[in-house]
Amino acid sequence: MTTPEGDIGGQPAQSPILSARDLRVQFAGGPGAGRARAVDGVNLDLYPREILALVGESGCGKTTLARTLLGLVRPWSGEVWFAGKVLSYAAPSLKTYRRQVQLVLQDPTGSLNPRHTVYEAVAEGLRIHGARALGSFTDEAAKVADALSRAGLRPPERFFLRYPHELSGGQRQRVVIAGALVLDPQVIVADEPVASLDASVRGEVLKLVLALRDDSELSALVVTHDLALAWNIADRVAVMYLGRIVETGPVEKILRSPEHPYTCALVSVISEARGKEPVILSGEPPDPARIPKGCRFHPRCPALASGAAVAAGVEASCRGIDLPILPGGSDARVACHLYPISS
Repeated sequence: MTTPEGDIGGQPAQSPILSARDLRVQFAGGPGAGRARAVDGVNLDLYPREILALVGESGCGKTTLARTLLGLVRPWSGEVWFAGKVLSYAAPSLKTYRRQVQLVLQDPTGSLNPRHTVYEAVAEGLRIHGARALGSFTDEAAKVADALSRAGLRPPERFFLRYPHELSGGQRQRVVIAGALVLDPQVIVADEPVASLDASVRGEVLKLVLALRDDSELSALVVTHDLALAWNIADRVAVMYLGRIVETGPVEKILRSPEHPYTCALVSVISEARGKEPVILSGEPPDPARIPKGCRFHPRCPALASGAAVAAGVEASCRGIDLPILPGGSDARVACHLYPISS
């Protein structure tokens, strides 16, 4: 298998820092059901100094995909690539990998131990990974102070002995981010990073993520159901439905000119999509243990309900022919019978 490569933003081809290749994750289904295909064939690339938003409804598989990319879930099949190498699940390699690819959780209150000070919370990763995690620093306190400062908590020493309950929601989220930054990762995976925050502080945390990309050359995969967040922070968007990426491309292209009917429905209800009639999808996403035949979105597809698929002569394909898995890379692509199949 060759190293994943591609191009981004019209720039010369470069290798992604993190990739999924034909990634599949299955879990035991309910009584009488087959295995639930939470991730059902995903190719995805994250490039250096890029923010990629992974969006979709709850239950579409985006959190499972993120956990698999973090090495927290072992795939049923397929591979995770990091910095040009296939991820090994041997203990020493996996520990090194997890230092380079760090998770930022959505609930800072739940992810911080109320009995630990800010200093202890941020220093925990250094202690787990040992002296090598200090890098050029010789002093743990200096490393913790540097991480807090980069996360926007200044002067950092003022926060060392505080406990989570003494901080605002925005400050707690910055502590969680500092806990990731202290290990000098190349990638952060942020799962709904502002979902639990008040609107007044969401913008501050998003600005911090953008600054980290620009100043620290971090790459970020941001998992969210909020397309407005993606509009404000992402370079590219990947839209996930029932275990697969159904549309991907630059954020302006996807959110201003979406093609897949599912993406169109998601975009239609955000305030930035002025002038568009909201598209209300019928029903709930199907059980991932009982994925429909044909296009997996067809039972809820507005293009079928409106007659657009019939007019285009693709109704039978929508109902009976599965779509190929989208390749990786940075090009805009869509998996829909209404459009030419992406190659």
